[in-house]
Amino acid sequence: MALQLYHARVDQIRNLTHDVREIVLRLTDPAEIHFKAGQFVSFDVPHPTLNRPATRAYSIASPPVQKGRITLLLNLIPGGPGSTYLFGLQEGDATQFKGPAGSFYLKEDGQRDLLFVATGTGIAPFRSMLDHLLESGFSRSATLYWGLRSQKDLYYQKEFEALAAQHRNIRFITTLSRPEPGWTGTTGRVTTLVAERIASVANLSVYLCGNSGMIGEVSSLMTQKGLCPIRKEKWYDDAGGAAPD
Repeated sequence: MALQLYHARVDQIRNLTHDVREIVLRLTDPAEIHFKAGQFVSFDVPHPTLNRPATRAYSIASPPVQKGRITLLLNLIPGGPGSTYLFGLQEGDATQFKGPAGSFYLKEDGQRDLLFVATGTGIAPFRSMLDHLLESGFSRSATLYWGLRSQKDLYYQKEFEALAAQHRNIRFITTLSRPEPGWTGTTGRVTTLVAERIASVANLSVYLCGNSGMIGEVSSLMTQKGLCPIRKEKWYDDAGGAAPD
C-alpha cells in the first residue's frame, strides 16, 4: 500500500545544540496527519552520487494529538543526503514527505512498566510516546535513559525534568559519556546505566532507539536478565535523524 504524500511548510526552526536542529512542519495538503506515537515520515532527497533521489526517514518527535503539524529532530551529518536537504530548509519553505510508517510505536503491553533507552536524536520517538502516554492517563512506571556525549550536546533537559517532576510515575536520567568539568549528573555510557539499574525485566517492556552499538548491547543485557518485549529503531548512518534501517 502506497504511503500518503503530504505537503507542508516549515513553520519553525530551532537550533538546539551545535549540530542538532528541531524543525516544525505545518501541513498544507492534506491539513492533518494521523499517526501512532513513535512512527516516522520519509523524504525523497537529492543524492550526490546516485542518479535518483534517496529516501530518508525521520521519527516524529511531537505527539499524535498535534494533527496539523509535526516536529522532527535533525542531526547535522556533513555530506548526509537527508541532513543536507533538511538543514537547507528555511522558515516558510515548502516541502513534502510521505507517511506515516513504521512498526516502532507503543504497543498494548498489559500492565508492564516501560523502559525507554535512547542515544542522540534517538530521543525523538520517545518524546512523542511520553507525551501521548501522559495525555492518555498512563499510570504505570516509565523510565527514560538518554545517552549523550558532553554538556554541549544537551537539549530538552528542562522539558523531560518537568515531566518527571509533575508525574511521579515518570523517571528521566541523562548520562554523559565524555563530560566536561563541572558536570554533576550521571556519567558513563547509557548501556552501563541500564546494566546497573535494571535488576529485573519480569514486568518490563523495552523500547530502544539510537545507534546500532547501543541497541545490540542493551538487547543482549535485557535477554540475559530474562524474557521481555524488546522493540528497536536504528539510525541511518547518513540521515541525521532517528529512523529504521
